[in-house]
Amino acid sequence: MKIKSFTPRRLAAAAVMSATLASGLSFAPVFTPVAMAQESAMRTLTVTGQGEESVQTTKTQVELGVDVQGTDAAAVQQEVARRTAAVVELLRSRQVEQLETTGIQLSPRYNYENGRQDVIGYTGSNTVSFRMPTENVGSVIDDAVNAGANQIRGVSFIADDEALEAARQQALREAVEDAQAQAGTVLSSLNLRSQEIVSIQINGAAPPMPVPMPRLAENAAQFDASTPVIGGEQTVEARVTLQIRY
Repeated sequence: MKIKSFTPRRLAAAAVMSATLASGLSFAPVFTPVAMAQESAMRTLTVTGQGEESVQTTKTQVELGVDVQGTDAAAVQQEVARRTAAVVELLRSRQVEQLETTGIQLSPRYNYENGRQDVIGYTGSNTVSFRMPTENVGSVIDDAVNAGANQIRGVSFIADDEALEAARQQALREAVEDAQAQAGTVLSSLNLRSQEIVSIQINGAAPPMPVPMPRLAENAAQFDASTPVIGGEQTVEARVTLQIRY
């Protein structure tokens, strides 16, 4: 039988292993950077806070229209142009802001009878929009009607840009405080403590759309008294999502 020989290095390794087994010790696992990152990612709480701030409107956006019907297309268009020019001249004299044309249309009107389609006339329209302080809008609308406008197509209320931006900042602060309060409640209920915020996302804090006003009338010429126009509020909403490591 062949007798194996052991070198001093093999004898030392065997002695260390025998001593380890005899003492009942075990080898602890080694955590790699990847494993530690995964563990950290698992210990995060995601919360979304909301904030809301209201701003008083100070300006009004108005759309006025001139509608004309007739049997001759050229005559209809000329009448629309004449009335619209008078309305625009009035609005410019009142120094309104952002005066612009938002629509021009000329289309035939048909009569459908016995499977036939006959042109019976034409409808022309022109729409202009403008913006001005709310307290002056009512009298301007009345004067524009007297000048030739016969449609009030839309009225909406708008706050100043500076006020909207200040409201946006405040809504964001409220959203952050709300998210942190939610996280604090959850973690304290579980006897845990927050360590650090690892991610921040702003989900929405855009300026709000103008506040619409119900249509005043199909035919603005029906108004005899001065038209009252009362503004409202615009609401800025913000949402902030936080990821918090605990």
